Amino acid sequence: MIAPTTVTAGSGCGPTTGYALPTVTAWSTARRTSPSRWRCGRRAPCATASSLPPVPATGIPAAPERDVSMSSKIANPVSELPYPLRDKRTLEAGQQFRFACHPGLDCFTDCCANVNILLTPLDVLQLSRRLGLETGDFLRRHTLTPFTKELQLPVVVLKMNDDEKKTCPFVGDQGCTVYQARPWSCRMYPLAMALPPARAGQEPEPMYFLFEDDFCHGHGQGQDWTVESWQANQGLAERDHLEEGFRRVVTHPWFIGGRQLDIRRMDMFYTACYDLDAFRRFVFDTTFLKRFEMEDELIEKLRSDDEELLQFAFRWLRFALFAEPTMQVRPDAPASGRNP
Repeated sequence: MIAPTTVTAGSGCGPTTGYALPTVTAWSTARRTSPSRWRCGRRAPCATASSLPPVPATGIPAAPERDVSMSSKIANPVSELPYPLRDKRTLEAGQQFRFACHPGLDCFTDCCANVNILLTPLDVLQLSRRLGLETGDFLRRHTLTPFTKELQLPVVVLKMNDDEKKTCPFVGDQGCTVYQARPWSCRMYPLAMALPPARAGQEPEPMYFLFEDDFCHGHGQGQDWTVESWQANQGLAERDHLEEGFRRVVTHPWFIGGRQLDIRRMDMFYTACYDLDAFRRFVFDTTFLKRFEMEDELIEKLRSDDEELLQFAFRWLRFALFAEPTMQVRPDAPASGRNP
C-alpha cells in the first residue's frame, strides 16, 4: 500500500534558539534516511550528485527519468509498523518529552549531514522562493529523483554536497541558512509521524513516535514539550492545511491493494506537486481554463498566489488521477493542448 513518508530525523540545523512520499509498505516510512542510521527499513547511500539520477528538465508534464538501480526491499508484512518505528517510544496526546537544539550542543548540525531528506511539495515551494528560484531551477540544482521498483510515486530528495561528510548545502557555521523555509522533516525531529494504510471510508489517524538517537545530545535538555506544542513551536501547525492536501493524495484509497499509476499520471503528479511554476504554465498557457469551470476570482488568485495554486494542484490531481468530482468539465470543452 502507498503511504506518505512521515518519519523524520533532524532539526539540528536550528537557529540560536532551541513530513509524502509513497512506498510499498503498510505504513508511512521515513522522510529522512541515512547510511549511518536506519530510517526506512534499508541502508541506502545519501543523495549526492553522483549517487542518484538528476531531476528531469522542466516540462508540462515533467518526464522523470526512470532508474531502478537503487534497490529497496519490502521487509514488513502489512500488519507491522515500518522498521524504523518498531523500537521507538510512542507519544500519546499530551505526553511530554524533553528536548533542545542549539549551537551550544557539541552535536549541533551533525544530523544535517550524510542523511537523505525527502521533500514535500510545500518544502520545494518554500525553499525555491527563499532562494529566489523557480521551482524547476531548484529541482534541477538541489534535488534528485530516485526511482525503484517499489516506489509507486515520484520522490524528491534534497541533494547533499559531494564532500567527505555529505553536508547539507544549506548549513553554515551558525546553523541552517534557510531556517524559515526548512523542510518538514527538519522541523519535526525528534518526532516521527506515521499514517496507517488507507482503508475505504476511513481517514487515517496519525501516530507519533520519539526518536532518541545516540548521535543527538539534545534529548533530556531544555524544556518539556508535547507533540502539539512542538509542532506549534516549529511552525508545523500553520503549514498543516497545505501538507494535508498532499497527504490526501498519497494516502488515497485508490491505492488499496497496490494499484499503481501509469507513467503519464506519474508525470502529472510530479509536475503538479513539485514543479509548481511549470504547473502554473500548464494552467495558463494551455487550453486548461477553457476545459474546466472555474470562478474568475480563483483564476486571478492562481496567477500569483503560490499556496492557492498548490492547494488547487492537489484538487486537480484528485480529479485527474482518481476521477473524484473535484473539477467540473465545461460542456463545450476543447481538446487538450496549448493555447494558439
